[in-house]
Amino acid sequence: MSDPGESERRWRQDLRAGVARPADLEQLPLDAADRSVATLYKVRVPASQLERIDWSDPDDPIRRQLLPSAEELTVLPGELEDPIGDEAHSPVPRVTHRYPDRALLYPTYVCSAYCRHCFRKQTLNDQGTGFSMAALEPALDYFARTPALREVILTGGDPLTLSDDQLRSLRERLEAIPHLRMIRVHSRIPVTLPTRVTPGLVAALSGRLMTAVVTHFNHPREIGPEAIEACRLLRTAGFMLLNQTVLLAGVNDEVETMKTLCQELVYALGAKPYYLHHCDLTRGVSHFRTSIDAGLELVRALRGHVSGLCQPTYVLDLPGGAGKVPLGPGFVRGREGHDWQFSTYDGETVDYREVLRPDPDES
Repeated sequence: MSDPGESERRWRQDLRAGVARPADLEQLPLDAADRSVATLYKVRVPASQLERIDWSDPDDPIRRQLLPSAEELTVLPGELEDPIGDEAHSPVPRVTHRYPDRALLYPTYVCSAYCRHCFRKQTLNDQGTGFSMAALEPALDYFARTPALREVILTGGDPLTLSDDQLRSLRERLEAIPHLRMIRVHSRIPVTLPTRVTPGLVAALSGRLMTAVVTHFNHPREIGPEAIEACRLLRTAGFMLLNQTVLLAGVNDEVETMKTLCQELVYALGAKPYYLHHCDLTRGVSHFRTSIDAGLELVRALRGHVSGLCQPTYVLDLPGGAGKVPLGPGFVRGREGHDWQFSTYDGETVDYREVLRPDPDES
């Protein structure tokens, strides 16, 4: 049996030995212009992720996602600090309540690694960092007096940066609200700091409420032995395991890369690809943003070439807090009455006639 104390020392040392301050970037082969971005936006990269980077490749997908780039200084008209309108639906501090039956809770604004494409990068800069149950009391009170709620989604920041005791205390408070049915945990920890996923963490999240963990793997290179073990622990605890990926130019916008990622999520991690997010209108991330047309072509190319279990839903978060809309390639070519034409995954056109019982109201 593993020593809980040793498990904690291991992941904490991984954080300490990595990059956490602008000065830490001096040891890395980065341009001065790239390093200067860390004075504007937070930077943190665990040592284990630095070791996974191929430093001979300036477009290494882990490097591109985690280390600052001068490209972040380019801000285009129409880009936003709050691109999906979290603040427009915040009834109390640390809560976003956009849909009737579920709400976001931000227990912390700390991450194990700060992704350069993050749609909350400005929020993470502006907010305090510490966890405090007292700071969450207005949120917990709001949840208790909102009987339509069924799910609370822990986000941030990364909720799995909390200690086991903090997670257990928060879970127990949520479980005391009788109309809640599920806790959903959105976390990149299984990707960037998988050693943080321990039996103690799993126990802290286990209780009355159904638990779903939504990971954020964006490239097949992120799936290694430690990530596989972290996801195995989560699965064997009975947690629902899902993944959401951001479509990122230069990282995963090639069909073979996305195909491999979606297959490995299912076959290596046991995680269902849930959403493929179109990159948001976040300030300074235009170098990551593909066109919607490119995303549609990629999704069409996956259809029929990977199992339905491996198919994510391509979505766009609309600005202003209007919520997600699904984006999908059209497979309906035309229709006339009950006669339809469909396009198959490989481009063939197939005729289909509906066979229906007569409608007695039309006789």
